[in-house]
Amino acid sequence: MRLGMRFGAGLLIVTALGTTAGAQARPVNATRATYVKPSDAVLKKRLTPLQYEVTQHAATEEPFHNAYWNNHAAGIYVDIVSGEPLFSSLDKFNSGTGWPSFTKPLVPRNIKTDADHELGYERTEVRSVAANSHLGHVFDDGPPPTGLRYCMNSAAMRFIPVDSLAADGYGQYAALFKTKR
Repeated sequence: MRLGMRFGAGLLIVTALGTTAGAQARPVNATRATYVKPSDAVLKKRLTPLQYEVTQHAATEEPFHNAYWNNHAAGIYVDIVSGEPLFSSLDKFNSGTGWPSFTKPLVPRNIKTDADHELGYERTEVRSVAANSHLGHVFDDGPPPTGLRYCMNSAAMRFIPVDSLAADGYGQYAALFKTKR
């Protein structure tokens, strides 16, 4: 087994690769991908100033004036820094807050929470595991089935439409969007 690296949309993605004679190297198991945080110098070059401030310094983007608050397309949301899969459009709902909101993470092990007292009261901050990117906050005022509202910053995420999942290395999530016949 060897490690393969590729750059996609400014992200370094490392996967375990296996090869057979005459075959092109492909990920052995896409769910075994390892997500890596690029250096600060690389992030400053690849991210917009807003993306950098949100993910690296816990800034908050403006509500209702961001890329995904009103996105209704089917697909997944990944960390803009590392590419870690975070949320699915299947769990997205209109919270009325002006930020994209989800009832649960797509891959729970890819997020972590920390206490945040920045505003003088306790909130629960949500961060990605591999890149430690600030994503937003989670609140207990969401709809069923979880009662949670993961209120995220669009600037911290990249949306991958269903028809691009395989090409972008997230093909294992395509089955989530297949309708039963």
